[in-house]
Amino acid sequence: MEFIDQFITYLSVEKGLSRNTLTSYHTDLKKFLSFLKERDREIDAASRADIIDFIAQLRIESYSISSICRYISSLKAYYRYLLLEQRIESDPSEDIQSPKKWERLPKSLSVSDVQTLLATPCAGKTALRDAAMLQLIYSSGLRVSELIAVKLGDIHFDAGFIRVVGKGSKERVVPVNLRSLEQIKRYIEQERPVLLKKRKSAYVFITSRGKPMSRQRFWQTLKAIGKQAGIELSPHTMRHCFATHLLEGGADLRSVQKMLGHSDIASTQIYTKVTTDRIRKVFNKYHPRA
Repeated sequence: MEFIDQFITYLSVEKGLSRNTLTSYHTDLKKFLSFLKERDREIDAASRADIIDFIAQLRIESYSISSICRYISSLKAYYRYLLLEQRIESDPSEDIQSPKKWERLPKSLSVSDVQTLLATPCAGKTALRDAAMLQLIYSSGLRVSELIAVKLGDIHFDAGFIRVVGKGSKERVVPVNLRSLEQIKRYIEQERPVLLKKRKSAYVFITSRGKPMSRQRFWQTLKAIGKQAGIELSPHTMRHCFATHLLEGGADLRSVQKMLGHSDIASTQIYTKVTTDRIRKVFNKYHPRA
């Protein structure tokens, strides 16, 4: 466990990774450590066979392809660190191949479904906040962690953009449409002061207790809105819709990459497959000789 803590410190200080990313690494390695303890083996003495068996166990526990890829990535990074620090002589994860990360395509709603969702009135004393968050995440493609971290000074209403701090503390500027900005302004002026109750917060989206919104709370809110509209939503659905609808509308891949905050364009290219699949379905349905 000592080496794991040192590794996390290394990632924080040397690599400048975000708190969420560091938490993921720590969680992944702790699970692998627990797996090894059942075999009476230390993590720095694990073999390639141990890692393969661990991956097999993740599959038995019905972990998604994406989650398994993350675990493998965490293990590879950790053993590279141990090799760098000369704690081990060889890397047991070196030849471990990740399963295809995008074996399942990201789910995206149709434009009409999103319009129905956005037109569904939010209820309760946080109705303006919930509507503003929904509008913003679709119009900007923010990750949930980025959405809840937005601060008052990050939104530039006159210029029509928002400053976002993404993975690895990398900053980017994302345009936001007028309707979303008006919804956010309405929430800030009318509902946010009521939620704060004379308390102060730099964060835009807060709970009824005046605290910053958490990812879990937003997911619950999003799920409730989807249920009311009769549409099934996942945490990343609106981000996927943002990218897919832009590409379907003719946006170029590089621009979408910048707006999503992908460091590698390969991560963005999956959305071209989504739109191609949709085109194929339209062709098969409507072409007389399909």
